[in-house]
Amino acid sequence: MREALEMTGMVIKVSSVGEYDRRLVILTWERGKITAFARGAKRPGSALMGPCRPFAFGKFKLYEGRESYTLMSAEIARYFEELAGDMEGACYGQYFLEVADYYTRENADGGGMLVLVYQSLRALLKPRIPNELVRRVFELKAMVVNGEYTEKPPIPVSDSAGYAWEYVVMSPMEKLYTFIVTDKVLEELGRCVDKNKSRYIDREFHSLDILKALTVKA
Repeated sequence: MREALEMTGMVIKVSSVGEYDRRLVILTWERGKITAFARGAKRPGSALMGPCRPFAFGKFKLYEGRESYTLMSAEIARYFEELAGDMEGACYGQYFLEVADYYTRENADGGGMLVLVYQSLRALLKPRIPNELVRRVFELKAMVVNGEYTEKPPIPVSDSAGYAWEYVVMSPMEKLYTFIVTDKVLEELGRCVDKNKSRYIDREFHSLDILKALTVKA
């Protein structure tokens, strides 16, 4: 009998398969991004129903197949259910998952991106840190994790914005969200991040489009 593998990770994408099953994309510490099938997860009372949600973070027990995994059970440490009642926060969070899905690969190191997503979702739940600052820090650090960044801002900015950029580039994950900036500095930082993104990221993100629409309405 095959031995089940245990991996630490977060569900970053969920889709339905047939009448009762779900297909998960899980960003794991051990093997990067993996695809797993949760058989019967949509059946009432299934123990797999809870773990089959975006943002679910914990330990997943899986059987390895030729091209995918089968989810057997999970111990979820955090669901980030607070985001469910906050449309704006949920959109930011979903955007982070989309970026993680874009950057990560199967059987590649996913640890850095996993920690970044986890810390960024936690930051969204802190009222004192503006969501837009969380987004800009996340975007820049995601590019750092993947080696797609400049050590200094790509365009001229104030000393404060330059310091913020360098702080994010150099800081460990657990220290990323320990500062706030003025609106002016945030706008400068955003322009720098967008400049970098235009160089390295070749796609649009659906959740970011929704977020922009929400911002316009507000």
